[in-house]
Amino acid sequence: MLSQFSSKTLLASALVLLSGALLILNLGGYLGPAQDVILPPLATAQDWVSKRFFTIRDLVTSPRDVAALQFRISELEAESAQLQDRIIALQEQAAEAEVLGALLNYARTRPESRYLSTNVIGLDPSPFIRSINIGAGSDRGVLHGMPVLTDEGLVGRVTEVTAATSRVQLITDPASAVNVQLQGSRADGLLAAQPNGELWVELIDQNANVEPGELVLTSGLGGAFPADIPVGHVVSVRRRDFELFQRAVIQPTVNFDELEIVLLVTNFKLLEIAP
Repeated sequence: MLSQFSSKTLLASALVLLSGALLILNLGGYLGPAQDVILPPLATAQDWVSKRFFTIRDLVTSPRDVAALQFRISELEAESAQLQDRIIALQEQAAEAEVLGALLNYARTRPESRYLSTNVIGLDPSPFIRSINIGAGSDRGVLHGMPVLTDEGLVGRVTEVTAATSRVQLITDPASAVNVQLQGSRADGLLAAQPNGELWVELIDQNANVEPGELVLTSGLGGAFPADIPVGHVVSVRRRDFELFQRAVIQPTVNFDELEIVLLVTNFKLLEIAP
């Protein structure tokens, strides 16, 4: 044991002396040529080892980085989907607010009437019966025969009522008939829808001077609808000398393909006129 301790002590002392000698030689500038020879290979070897170390480290840690990136991407995709849903909801609310604003402005121009607004909840799938279903019924005071309109003009009238919903017969239904008056010529006529979807004003006096573009309004005759509700504009006129009446084809003021919210005239009293 003593000999091993002595040998270790001698080795440590030799290393200390060697280090001291090398330090003295370096401070004296005697190791410069040796450094120029030894250090470049050592630096090259150190650079090679360093590059291989970082490459191995990247290979070891990259799976965790990829998993973290994939998780973050999933989070961002979920946030994007939520934001998209919110944008769609806000757009729908803005569109609904715009429609309600237009309906409110229309109601203000006719303060003598009372109105109930409701959503369109369904369309009749039959090609022969043109009607819509609305989300208001007898629980909200809806009655048979109530006129239905928008700020653009006449839509139709209520024909069926349940507690929570109602059916509205559109003026484009072939079974519908509306007494109308042409604003410019003051001629009366009967609005009748055709099976092909066209709207005709029939029974117009042969002497009336009807022009394309003329506004067609409800006349109030017959007691089925209030007067002066826009219905459409004259597109063309058919007038023949040998016929008793002339006929006009009209374009409705209401876009029936985009009905979302409608107004019911709740204080209108339907007059049942016996033949």
